[in-house]
Amino acid sequence: MKIAVIGSGSWGCAISVLLANNGHTVYLWSWQREESLRLERERENRLLLPGVAFPDEIICSDDIEGCVRGADLVVCASPSPATRNIAKLLAQYLPDGQLVVNISKGLEDTSLLRLSEVLAEELPQAEIAVMSGPSHAEEVSRALPTTNVIAAKNHDIAAKIQDIFMNDVFRIYTSDDMIGVELGGALKNVIELCAGISDGLGFGDNTKAALMTRGLAEITRLGVRMGADKETFSGLSGVGDLIVTCTSMHSRNRRAGILLGKGKSLSETLDEVKMVVEGVNTAKAALALSKKYDVSMPITEEANRVLYEGKSPKDAVYDLMTRDRKIEVY
Repeated sequence: MKIAVIGSGSWGCAISVLLANNGHTVYLWSWQREESLRLERERENRLLLPGVAFPDEIICSDDIEGCVRGADLVVCASPSPATRNIAKLLAQYLPDGQLVVNISKGLEDTSLLRLSEVLAEELPQAEIAVMSGPSHAEEVSRALPTTNVIAAKNHDIAAKIQDIFMNDVFRIYTSDDMIGVELGGALKNVIELCAGISDGLGFGDNTKAALMTRGLAEITRLGVRMGADKETFSGLSGVGDLIVTCTSMHSRNRRAGILLGKGKSLSETLDEVKMVVEGVNTAKAALALSKKYDVSMPITEEANRVLYEGKSPKDAVYDLMTRDRKIEVY
């Protein structure tokens, strides 16, 4: 098949390598011509995935029309803040019935829409699916065993994409719960950021386990209120993704959180990480959604106070720990 991967960050490059190794011809699109030429010349992303060679089946390009023309599948791998603008670019080139799968994780912070909803608004002619789960680009690119889930409203679409991606080191399950799969992948970024803050403060495993468990409760409460299946958050795109991102140094959200916990400002942190930190954008959207749907999300609230109001991380932890006594609910 011809597959267009839109976005040449670490995840876009890793997925391109996987798909090329599956025998597909992959057109990897970069929005900057200089980056596209560099990737084509060096045949690897030396900045984000050093040592991972691009198979011959990967063609690097900044010509979005050429990348998607005649593509059997378009894979959207751009950061959430860029999703709408890139979808607007794609809209003029995609035919009716075009198969599109979004593999980025996040929310549009202005509209509070899930990324598949953004794509559906801008690409009404397309069939939209989403893929999520515990999948660090660094490990997928090196063919380490990984499992993800693909969700679509139509099972046949999910199954078709499942066949395109799946191999003996990348196992795919299917789901019809697009809401749950997307929210799990997006909202875990906030908890992941908090787990990093905990590490930066010098706290231990007990603290992180509490954050992950109660964070998952927040994600589940909001997801169910928004129409997701509760069981989805016990799966790969929920607890699975939460585990891998809260415990690994591959995670840019966790790395950013560590810097915040050590006393860096938000601007200093973002300058040092040098990549999009989805949890920063998602935290604001998650808080707005919690208010819209009247869902209690105290960890998310404190994360926003640290990020946007200058609250001390230690004070945020103290306020979480000294809240009124409660019965444990999910």
